[in-house]
Order: sequence, then structure tokens, then C-alpha cells
Amino acid sequence: MSSTIDATNPTCERCRTPLERGDLRCAICGLSSPSEVADERQKLAIQVLRCEGCGAAVAYDAKVGAPSCSFCSSVMRLDEISDPPEQTCGFLPFRVTKIEAQEALRSWLADRGFFRPRDLASRATLESLKPLFWVGWVFDARAEVSWTADSDKGSRTSSWAPHSGETSMEFDNLLVSASRGLNDDEVDYISDSYVLAEIQPKPHSSPADSVDLEGALIESFDVQRSLARKRIVRAIERTAAGRVAARHVPGTRSRKVHASVLLEGLVTKRLSLPAWVLAYRYEGKLYRAVISGQDATAITGNSPWSFKRVLLAVGIGASVILALVTVALLVSMAS
Repeated sequence: MSSTIDATNPTCERCRTPLERGDLRCAICGLSSPSEVADERQKLAIQVLRCEGCGAAVAYDAKVGAPSCSFCSSVMRLDEISDPPEQTCGFLPFRVTKIEAQEALRSWLADRGFFRPRDLASRATLESLKPLFWVGWVFDARAEVSWTADSDKGSRTSSWAPHSGETSMEFDNLLVSASRGLNDDEVDYISDSYVLAEIQPKPHSSPADSVDLEGALIESFDVQRSLARKRIVRAIERTAAGRVAARHVPGTRSRKVHASVLLEGLVTKRLSLPAWVLAYRYEGKLYRAVISGQDATAITGNSPWSFKRVLLAVGIGASVILALVTVALLVSMAS
């Protein structure tokens, strides 16, 4: 694995895996943690403001009160997390300015395709533009992978034949979302835009940026550690299955590729990643777009449909099909 283990952090006496504060057992081999590590569990309860709509949580500040959620605008309430909570250990800086985010939105709206309103870019009005830090895990891991799959190799008279195998894999800098405010599709779209080597110890923007970090909201980790590790293992299994399909399954076609992993090492970092969340209005309805805080071309969101254009396309398609059927009938009658 590319990550080095911090010598100041406690490690498992058996397998040398880094231990997190509050861990009762090693996540890899299950050995009981030293008492000074496990006892930290009682000290980790924190308060957050939780959205009653999407469930997102942000760090609680008594001076802030109960603001509306920056992800979905619902009311937020005070909540307390324990057992133990994950804690951000670093931030990635903003590289996209507010003006660049606005220009990216206009370009994106103008390029939404035939089935969107033609005047979408000119008539849409920006309602809000907020800098946010969403949370995710970045991890390195080493694992033994057992896999099964069907492929066309050796299928003989049938279409598919079963195959299986085992292999060792290493996973470096895999990003897994812990956000509740951003959905999985949004995170998947912008994840590749981040430069994970630019980790900072606190919220930061480069001197060239005009990001008002005093107004930025920082999403809090509110997932229990046991659930967090289950998500990480599922992400490793998905990544391993993709590698198996591309590199290990024989033949030219494959299906039903499954992978199970036995972890031998796991190093996890919990990061806050920058994004712009924009709300815009078109014909009285609100829509949302998300832009990576490090790459303005990484933008995704929802936008209205032009039902007139959809109906036009359906009508043209139906006319073409009717014409083909008519020609076919005429040909069959003539023969």
C-alpha cells in the first residue's frame, strides 16, 4: 500500500493494522484493543445539526442556531452522535471560484441536449450558490480476493461456462462517500475531479480563489464506525469485481462476476471535500446542481424536460415506424 502508517498512532499488536480511537477490536484480525484505545469511546460524543429532510449533518455551532439545510433547504434540528463518530482528519482546498461556478452552470444549462427547454440557460435564475465540504473516506487496503464468474471461455455447446479463482490485490486512494447531503450519483460524477494529494489540516482555499470560507458549511461524519467499515468493504468488493472482470476472467464476454475479500491491511483517512451546491429556478420550479470545488467541468444535477420536444420526438418515431410497416405490407402484398 502506498500510505505509510503514522508511528504516533496505536497499532494492533498482532497484525500491525492502525487502530482508531474507541476501537474495541482490530478491524482486520479481531484482537482486543489496548484499554487506553478502547476507553476513548466514552469521550467521542458530539453534537451536530441534522436536516429533517435529507438527513445531512453539519458541525454544531451555538452561534449558528438552527439554519435551513444547504443541501435541500429543510429545517435542521440538534442531534447527538456517539458509538463512536468518525472525525475529519483533513480538507481538500477549493480551486473553483464563485464566478467560475456560475459560468460553469450557465454552460452546463446551455448544453443539456435536445429534450431540454431551448431557453433554459437564458431564463433560469440562480437562487443560491453555497460552498460546502462534504465528507468521505479515502482508504488503502490489501486483500485476498476470491471470485466467481461466467464467461464464454470453454462454454462448448452452451453460451456460458463457470470460472473461479483467487488473487491478491492492493487498493490505493479509493474514495467512498459518507455524505447524506449528496446522493451517490452526484458523488460518483465529481469524485474523479479531486486531487487527493492536496490534503490540508483545516478548511483552506488558494490565494487565487474568492471562496468565502466563513460562509461555508462543513458536513459532519454521522455514520457509526462499524457501518462505515461495512461500506468500505462493499466498495472494495465492487472495485475487486471490476478488476476481476477486466483482468482475470478468461474469454471475451463475462457475466455474474462476484468477488469476496479477506482484508489483510486497511488504512483509512476521513476527508472533507469541496463542492459548490447551486439552486436555480426555471418557470417557478427549483432545481439543484453540484460542482466539484476543484474542477468546474465536473458538474451534475437535475433540469427540466421540454415535453413539447419529447412529444415531437415520439411523434416522429411513431411516423417512421408506421411508414416502415406500411412499406412492409405493400411489399408483402405485391409478392
